[in-house]
Amino acid sequence: MTMELGEDYPEIREAVARICENFPGEYWRRLDAESAYPDEFVATLTREGWLAALIPAEFGGSGLPLRAAAVILETIHASGCNAGACHAQMYVMGTLLRHGSKSQKERYLPAIAAGDLRLQAFGVTEPSTGSDTTQIKTRAVRDGDHFIVDGQKLWTSRALQSDLMLLLARTTPADEITKRGNGLTVFLVDLTEAVGKGLEIRPIDAMINHNTTEIFMDQLKIPADSVVGEEGNGFWHILDGMNAERILIAAEALGDARWFTAKAASYATEREVFGRPIGANQGIQFPIARAHAETEAADLMARKAAALFDAGKHCGAEANMAKMLASEAAWHAGDSCFQTFGGFAFAREYDIERKWRETRLFQTAPISTNMILAYIGQHVLGIPRSY
Repeated sequence: MTMELGEDYPEIREAVARICENFPGEYWRRLDAESAYPDEFVATLTREGWLAALIPAEFGGSGLPLRAAAVILETIHASGCNAGACHAQMYVMGTLLRHGSKSQKERYLPAIAAGDLRLQAFGVTEPSTGSDTTQIKTRAVRDGDHFIVDGQKLWTSRALQSDLMLLLARTTPADEITKRGNGLTVFLVDLTEAVGKGLEIRPIDAMINHNTTEIFMDQLKIPADSVVGEEGNGFWHILDGMNAERILIAAEALGDARWFTAKAASYATEREVFGRPIGANQGIQFPIARAHAETEAADLMARKAAALFDAGKHCGAEANMAKMLASEAAWHAGDSCFQTFGGFAFAREYDIERKWRETRLFQTAPISTNMILAYIGQHVLGIPRSY
Protein backbone atom coordinates (compact mmCIF):
# COMPACT_ATOMS: atom_id res chain seq x y z
CA MET A 1 0.00 0.00 0.00
CA THR A 2 1.38 3.41 -1.00
CA MET A 3 0.15 6.96 -0.43
CA GLU A 4 1.50 9.65 -2.71
CA LEU A 5 2.06 13.19 -1.49
CA GLY A 6 1.89 16.38 -3.51
CA GLU A 7 -0.14 16.88 -6.68
CA ASP A 8 -0.55 13.30 -7.83
CA TYR A 9 -2.15 12.56 -11.20
CA PRO A 10 -1.06 15.93 -12.66
CA GLU A 11 -2.27 14.98 -16.13
CA ILE A 12 -5.77 14.32 -14.75
CA ARG A 13 -5.81 17.59 -12.84
CA GLU A 14 -4.78 19.53 -15.93
CA ALA A 15 -7.27 17.85 -18.26
CA VAL A 16 -10.24 18.19 -15.89
CA ALA A 17 -9.35 21.82 -15.10
CA ARG A 18 -9.38 22.57 -18.84
CA ILE A 19 -12.90 21.18 -19.10
CA CYS A 20 -14.03 23.25 -16.13
CA GLU A 21 -12.76 26.45 -17.77
CA ASN A 22 -15.62 26.10 -20.24
CA PHE A 23 -18.18 26.09 -17.43
CA PRO A 24 -17.62 29.34 -15.52
CA GLY A 25 -19.66 30.79 -12.68
CA GLU A 26 -22.35 32.17 -14.99
CA TYR A 27 -23.19 28.63 -16.13
CA TRP A 28 -23.72 27.39 -12.58
CA ARG A 29 -25.62 30.50 -11.50
CA ARG A 30 -28.06 30.07 -14.38
CA LEU A 31 -28.66 26.42 -13.48
CA ASP A 32 -29.07 27.37 -9.84
CA ALA A 33 -31.73 29.94 -10.69
CA GLU A 34 -33.61 27.44 -12.84
CA SER A 35 -33.05 24.39 -10.59
CA ALA A 36 -31.78 22.76 -13.77
CA TYR A 37 -29.46 19.81 -14.32
CA PRO A 38 -25.99 20.47 -15.85
CA ASP A 39 -26.56 18.24 -18.86
CA GLU A 40 -23.81 19.84 -20.95
CA PHE A 41 -21.24 19.57 -18.16
CA VAL A 42 -22.07 15.93 -17.43
CA ALA A 43 -22.09 15.09 -21.15
CA THR A 44 -18.63 16.59 -21.54
CA LEU A 45 -17.21 14.67 -18.59
CA THR A 46 -18.77 11.50 -19.98
CA ARG A 47 -17.48 12.07 -23.48
CA GLU A 48 -13.97 12.64 -22.18
CA GLY A 49 -14.17 9.42 -20.16
CA TRP A 50 -13.86 10.89 -16.68
CA LEU A 51 -17.09 9.42 -15.34
CA ALA A 52 -15.92 5.97 -16.41
CA ALA A 53 -12.71 6.30 -14.42
CA LEU A 54 -13.47 3.40 -12.07
CA ILE A 55 -14.98 1.07 -14.66
CA PRO A 56 -12.46 -1.63 -15.72
CA ALA A 57 -10.94 -1.30 -19.16
CA GLU A 58 -12.56 -4.56 -20.26
CA PHE A 59 -15.94 -2.85 -19.90
CA GLY A 60 -14.94 0.37 -21.66
CA GLY A 61 -13.67 2.37 -18.69
CA SER A 62 -10.25 3.50 -17.53
CA GLY A 63 -9.84 1.08 -14.62
CA LEU A 64 -8.33 3.78 -12.42
CA PRO A 65 -8.07 3.53 -8.61
CA LEU A 66 -10.38 5.42 -6.27
CA ARG A 67 -7.65 7.96 -5.57
CA ALA A 68 -7.71 9.01 -9.24
CA ALA A 69 -11.48 9.45 -9.04
CA ALA A 70 -10.98 11.59 -5.94
CA VAL A 71 -8.55 13.80 -7.86
CA ILE A 72 -11.12 14.24 -10.64
CA LEU A 73 -13.81 15.39 -8.22
CA GLU A 74 -11.44 17.56 -6.19
CA THR A 75 -10.33 19.35 -9.35
CA ILE A 76 -13.92 19.95 -10.43
CA HIS A 77 -14.71 21.65 -7.13
CA ALA A 78 -11.41 23.52 -6.89
CA SER A 79 -12.24 24.97 -10.32
CA GLY A 80 -15.50 26.43 -9.05
CA CYS A 81 -17.74 23.77 -10.58
CA ASN A 82 -19.82 21.13 -8.80
CA ALA A 83 -19.70 17.35 -9.27
CA GLY A 84 -22.90 16.67 -7.35
CA ALA A 85 -24.73 15.98 -10.59
CA CYS A 86 -22.57 13.01 -11.49
CA HIS A 87 -20.47 11.80 -8.55
CA ALA A 88 -22.85 8.95 -7.68
CA GLN A 89 -21.76 7.13 -10.83
CA MET A 90 -18.35 6.84 -9.21
CA TYR A 91 -19.14 5.94 -5.64
CA VAL A 92 -21.75 3.27 -6.38
CA MET A 93 -19.10 1.45 -8.40
CA GLY A 94 -17.67 0.08 -5.16
CA THR A 95 -20.80 -2.02 -4.71
CA LEU A 96 -21.39 -2.96 -8.33
CA LEU A 97 -17.78 -3.82 -9.17
CA ARG A 98 -17.14 -5.87 -6.04
CA HIS A 99 -20.48 -7.62 -5.71
CA GLY A 100 -22.25 -7.43 -9.07
CA SER A 101 -22.62 -10.59 -11.12
CA LYS A 102 -20.69 -11.18 -14.34
CA SER A 103 -23.86 -10.77 -16.37
CA GLN A 104 -24.74 -7.49 -14.61
CA LYS A 105 -21.32 -6.07 -15.32
CA GLU A 106 -21.39 -7.17 -18.95
CA ARG A 107 -24.89 -5.80 -19.42
CA TYR A 108 -24.55 -2.41 -17.75
CA LEU A 109 -20.93 -1.29 -17.40
CA PRO A 110 -20.12 -0.78 -21.12
CA ALA A 111 -23.29 1.26 -21.58
CA ILE A 112 -22.53 3.33 -18.47
CA ALA A 113 -18.96 3.92 -19.63
CA ALA A 114 -20.19 5.02 -23.06
CA GLY A 115 -22.77 7.36 -21.55
CA ASP A 116 -25.70 5.44 -22.97
CA LEU A 117 -26.92 4.70 -19.43
CA ARG A 118 -26.65 6.84 -16.33
CA LEU A 119 -26.27 5.30 -12.90
CA GLN A 120 -26.69 8.32 -10.65
CA ALA A 121 -29.36 7.38 -8.10
CA PHE A 122 -28.66 5.71 -4.75
CA GLY A 123 -31.89 4.80 -2.93
CA VAL A 124 -31.02 4.24 0.73
CA THR A 125 -32.30 6.99 3.08
CA GLU A 126 -35.91 6.86 4.29
CA PRO A 127 -38.10 9.45 6.06
CA SER A 128 -38.50 7.47 9.30
CA THR A 129 -34.99 6.02 9.63
CA GLY A 130 -32.59 8.73 8.43
CA SER A 131 -29.03 7.61 9.13
CA ASP A 132 -30.15 4.37 10.78
CA THR A 133 -29.70 2.41 7.57
CA THR A 134 -30.00 -1.01 9.22
CA GLN A 135 -33.61 -0.24 10.16
CA ILE A 136 -34.99 0.73 6.77
CA LYS A 137 -38.57 -0.32 6.10
CA THR A 138 -38.80 -0.50 2.32
CA ARG A 139 -39.81 -4.12 1.75
CA ALA A 140 -38.97 -6.43 -1.16
CA VAL A 141 -40.85 -9.75 -1.19
CA ARG A 142 -39.91 -12.60 -3.51
CA ASP A 143 -42.62 -13.58 -5.99
CA GLY A 144 -41.33 -16.27 -8.32
CA ASP A 145 -38.84 -14.72 -10.72
CA HIS A 146 -39.52 -11.24 -9.37
CA PHE A 147 -39.54 -9.13 -6.22
CA ILE A 148 -42.43 -6.89 -5.23
CA VAL A 149 -41.19 -3.68 -3.60
CA ASP A 150 -43.15 -1.31 -1.37
CA GLY A 151 -41.72 1.69 0.43
CA GLN A 152 -40.36 5.20 0.20
CA LYS A 153 -36.93 6.73 -0.23
CA LEU A 154 -35.93 10.30 0.56
CA TRP A 155 -33.05 12.50 -0.63
CA THR A 156 -32.42 10.25 -3.62
CA SER A 157 -30.66 12.79 -5.76
CA ARG A 158 -30.67 12.72 -9.57
CA ALA A 159 -33.30 9.99 -9.84
CA LEU A 160 -35.00 12.03 -12.57
CA GLN A 161 -31.73 12.20 -14.49
CA SER A 162 -30.77 8.55 -14.05
CA ASP A 163 -31.57 5.38 -15.96
CA LEU A 164 -30.56 3.06 -13.13
CA MET A 165 -30.83 3.19 -9.35
CA LEU A 166 -29.03 1.19 -6.71
CA LEU A 167 -31.75 0.38 -4.18
CA LEU A 168 -31.44 -1.02 -0.66
CA ALA A 169 -34.54 -2.82 0.60
CA ARG A 170 -35.48 -5.23 3.36
CA THR A 171 -35.97 -8.84 2.25
CA THR A 172 -36.19 -10.33 5.76
CA PRO A 173 -38.43 -8.77 8.42
CA ALA A 174 -36.50 -6.94 11.15
CA ASP A 175 -37.91 -9.16 13.89
CA GLU A 176 -36.50 -12.26 12.18
CA ILE A 177 -32.84 -11.23 12.04
CA THR A 178 -30.22 -11.86 14.71
CA LYS A 179 -27.65 -9.22 13.69
CA ARG A 180 -28.14 -5.58 12.82
CA GLY A 181 -27.54 -5.09 9.13
CA ASN A 182 -28.68 -8.54 8.05
CA GLY A 183 -31.81 -9.09 5.99
CA LEU A 184 -31.20 -6.20 3.57
CA THR A 185 -30.62 -6.64 -0.16
CA VAL A 186 -29.23 -4.43 -2.92
CA PHE A 187 -31.09 -4.18 -6.21
CA LEU A 188 -30.11 -2.52 -9.47
CA VAL A 189 -33.39 -1.03 -10.64
CA ASP A 190 -34.07 -0.01 -14.22
CA LEU A 191 -35.84 3.31 -13.69
CA THR A 192 -36.85 3.58 -17.35
CA GLU A 193 -38.98 0.47 -16.83
CA ALA A 194 -40.12 1.20 -13.27
CA VAL A 195 -41.42 4.78 -13.51
CA GLY A 196 -45.18 4.75 -13.88
CA LYS A 197 -45.36 1.04 -13.09
CA GLY A 198 -45.26 1.15 -9.32
CA LEU A 199 -42.55 3.78 -8.91
CA GLU A 200 -43.05 7.53 -8.70
CA ILE A 201 -40.36 10.21 -8.45
CA ARG A 202 -41.10 13.63 -6.96
CA PRO A 203 -38.57 16.48 -6.91
CA ILE A 204 -37.74 18.22 -3.63
CA ASP A 205 -37.25 21.98 -3.63
CA ALA A 206 -34.03 22.36 -1.63
CA MET A 207 -31.45 25.00 -0.66
CA ILE A 208 -28.93 23.71 -3.19
CA ASN A 209 -29.39 22.55 -6.75
CA HIS A 210 -28.68 18.83 -6.38
CA ASN A 211 -31.82 17.71 -8.22
CA THR A 212 -32.84 15.66 -5.22
CA THR A 213 -36.06 13.68 -5.03
CA GLU A 214 -38.25 11.38 -2.99
CA ILE A 215 -39.29 8.03 -4.41
CA PHE A 216 -42.51 6.12 -3.78
CA MET A 217 -42.78 2.41 -4.56
CA ASP A 218 -46.14 0.67 -4.52
CA GLN A 219 -46.17 -2.95 -5.67
CA LEU A 220 -43.15 -2.27 -7.87
CA LYS A 221 -42.24 -5.46 -9.72
CA ILE A 222 -38.54 -5.97 -10.51
CA PRO A 223 -36.75 -9.05 -11.88
CA ALA A 224 -34.98 -11.33 -9.40
CA ASP A 225 -31.76 -10.95 -11.38
CA SER A 226 -31.74 -7.31 -10.23
CA VAL A 227 -30.20 -8.47 -6.95
CA VAL A 228 -26.61 -7.29 -6.56
CA GLY A 229 -24.51 -9.72 -4.55
CA GLU A 230 -26.10 -12.03 -1.98
CA GLU A 231 -29.68 -11.64 -0.88
CA GLY A 232 -29.77 -10.55 2.75
CA ASN A 233 -26.21 -9.19 2.77
CA GLY A 234 -26.97 -5.94 1.02
CA PHE A 235 -26.00 -3.71 3.93
CA TRP A 236 -22.49 -5.16 3.95
CA HIS A 237 -22.29 -4.82 0.17
CA ILE A 238 -23.17 -1.13 0.16
CA LEU A 239 -20.48 -0.42 2.73
CA ASP A 240 -18.04 -0.57 -0.19
CA GLY A 241 -20.11 2.11 -1.87
CA MET A 242 -20.49 4.12 1.33
CA ASN A 243 -16.77 4.14 2.10
CA ALA A 244 -16.05 5.16 -1.48
CA GLU A 245 -18.75 7.82 -1.25
CA ARG A 246 -17.22 9.34 1.89
CA ILE A 247 -13.75 9.39 0.40
CA LEU A 248 -15.00 11.03 -2.78
CA ILE A 249 -17.14 13.54 -0.90
CA ALA A 250 -14.05 14.39 1.16
CA ALA A 251 -12.26 15.12 -2.12
CA GLU A 252 -15.07 17.43 -3.23
CA ALA A 253 -14.96 19.26 0.11
CA LEU A 254 -11.19 19.64 -0.24
CA GLY A 255 -11.70 21.12 -3.69
CA ASP A 256 -14.17 23.63 -2.29
CA ALA A 257 -11.79 24.49 0.54
CA ARG A 258 -9.01 25.17 -1.95
CA TRP A 259 -11.33 27.30 -4.10
CA PHE A 260 -12.42 29.39 -1.10
CA THR A 261 -8.87 29.77 0.22
CA ALA A 262 -7.40 30.79 -3.13
CA LYS A 263 -10.18 33.30 -3.71
CA ALA A 264 -9.88 34.75 -0.20
CA ALA A 265 -6.08 34.98 -0.31
CA SER A 266 -6.16 36.73 -3.68
CA TYR A 267 -8.79 39.24 -2.62
CA ALA A 268 -7.09 39.88 0.74
CA THR A 269 -3.90 40.75 -1.13
CA GLU A 270 -5.53 43.03 -3.70
CA ARG A 271 -8.23 44.79 -1.69
CA GLU A 272 -7.03 47.94 0.07
CA VAL A 273 -8.86 49.69 2.90
CA PHE A 274 -7.41 52.32 5.21
CA GLY A 275 -4.36 52.57 3.00
CA ARG A 276 -3.18 48.96 3.00
CA PRO A 277 -4.21 45.46 1.84
CA ILE A 278 -6.84 43.98 4.13
CA GLY A 279 -4.81 40.76 4.27
CA ALA A 280 -2.21 42.58 6.36
CA ASN A 281 -4.74 42.54 9.18
CA GLN A 282 -4.43 39.38 11.25
CA GLY A 283 -8.20 39.23 11.66
CA ILE A 284 -8.40 38.55 7.92
CA GLN A 285 -5.13 36.70 7.40
CA PHE A 286 -5.23 34.20 10.24
CA PRO A 287 -8.62 32.57 9.48
CA ILE A 288 -7.49 32.02 5.88
CA ALA A 289 -4.20 30.54 7.03
CA ARG A 290 -5.94 28.29 9.56
CA ALA A 291 -8.37 27.04 6.91
CA HIS A 292 -5.43 26.19 4.67
CA ALA A 293 -3.77 24.22 7.47
CA GLU A 294 -6.99 22.32 8.17
CA THR A 295 -7.34 21.56 4.46
CA GLU A 296 -3.85 20.12 4.21
CA ALA A 297 -4.42 17.94 7.29
CA ALA A 298 -7.73 16.66 5.93
CA ASP A 299 -6.07 15.95 2.60
CA LEU A 300 -3.63 13.56 4.27
CA MET A 301 -6.45 11.60 5.89
CA ALA A 302 -8.35 11.47 2.60
CA ARG A 303 -5.26 10.11 0.82
CA LYS A 304 -4.81 7.48 3.52
CA ALA A 305 -8.46 6.40 3.25
CA ALA A 306 -8.21 6.10 -0.54
CA ALA A 307 -4.95 4.13 -0.28
CA LEU A 308 -6.58 1.66 2.12
CA PHE A 309 -9.67 1.33 -0.10
CA ASP A 310 -7.59 0.72 -3.22
CA ALA A 311 -5.54 -1.88 -1.35
CA GLY A 312 -8.72 -3.72 -0.38
CA LYS A 313 -8.19 -3.06 3.31
CA HIS A 314 -10.66 -1.92 5.98
CA CYS A 315 -11.04 1.84 5.71
CA GLY A 316 -14.29 2.67 7.51
CA ALA A 317 -12.65 4.78 10.21
CA GLU A 318 -10.38 6.61 7.78
CA ALA A 319 -13.18 7.24 5.26
CA ASN A 320 -15.40 8.68 7.97
CA MET A 321 -12.65 10.84 9.47
CA ALA A 322 -11.61 12.10 6.04
CA LYS A 323 -15.14 13.14 5.23
CA MET A 324 -15.60 14.87 8.60
CA LEU A 325 -12.29 16.72 8.56
CA ALA A 326 -12.63 17.79 4.93
CA SER A 327 -16.20 19.01 5.40
CA GLU A 328 -15.15 21.13 8.37
CA ALA A 329 -12.09 22.49 6.55
CA ALA A 330 -14.30 23.48 3.62
CA TRP A 331 -16.83 25.16 5.91
CA HIS A 332 -14.14 27.13 7.73
CA ALA A 333 -12.53 28.10 4.43
CA GLY A 334 -15.92 29.23 3.15
CA ASP A 335 -16.55 31.28 6.27
CA SER A 336 -13.16 32.98 6.06
CA CYS A 337 -13.75 33.72 2.38
CA PHE A 338 -17.17 35.16 3.20
CA GLN A 339 -15.70 37.40 5.89
CA THR A 340 -12.84 38.49 3.64
CA PHE A 341 -15.15 39.64 0.85
CA GLY A 342 -17.54 41.31 3.26
CA GLY A 343 -20.71 42.56 1.59
CA PHE A 344 -19.52 41.48 -1.85
CA ALA A 345 -19.78 37.82 -0.74
CA PHE A 346 -23.56 38.16 -0.80
CA ALA A 347 -23.54 39.15 -4.46
CA ARG A 348 -24.24 36.12 -6.60
CA GLU A 349 -21.77 37.17 -9.29
CA TYR A 350 -18.86 36.21 -7.02
CA ASP A 351 -20.15 32.62 -6.62
CA ILE A 352 -19.16 32.61 -2.95
CA GLU A 353 -22.69 32.34 -1.60
CA ARG A 354 -23.45 29.47 -4.02
CA LYS A 355 -20.37 27.51 -3.07
CA TRP A 356 -21.01 28.35 0.60
CA ARG A 357 -24.48 26.79 0.40
CA GLU A 358 -23.16 23.75 -1.44
CA THR A 359 -20.35 23.24 1.06
CA ARG A 360 -22.69 23.22 4.04
CA LEU A 361 -24.21 19.98 2.76
CA PHE A 362 -21.03 18.04 3.46
CA GLN A 363 -21.50 18.26 7.23
CA THR A 364 -24.92 16.64 6.92
CA ALA A 365 -24.67 14.25 3.98
CA PRO A 366 -23.93 11.54 3.11
CA ILE A 367 -23.51 11.10 6.86
CA SER A 368 -23.69 13.71 9.59
CA THR A 369 -20.72 14.78 11.68
CA ASN A 370 -22.38 13.47 14.85
CA MET A 371 -22.82 10.01 13.33
CA ILE A 372 -19.14 9.98 12.40
CA LEU A 373 -18.15 10.95 15.94
CA ALA A 374 -20.38 8.16 17.27
CA TYR A 375 -18.66 5.70 14.90
CA ILE A 376 -15.20 6.81 16.04
CA GLY A 377 -16.20 6.67 19.70
CA GLN A 378 -17.61 3.16 19.49
CA HIS A 379 -15.62 1.39 16.79
CA VAL A 380 -12.24 3.10 17.08
CA LEU A 381 -11.99 4.09 20.74
CA GLY A 382 -14.09 1.28 22.22
CA ILE A 383 -16.44 3.62 24.09
CA PRO A 384 -19.96 2.22 24.80
CA ARG A 385 -22.49 2.71 21.99
CA SER A 386 -24.17 6.11 22.36
CA TYR A 387 -27.40 5.39 20.50
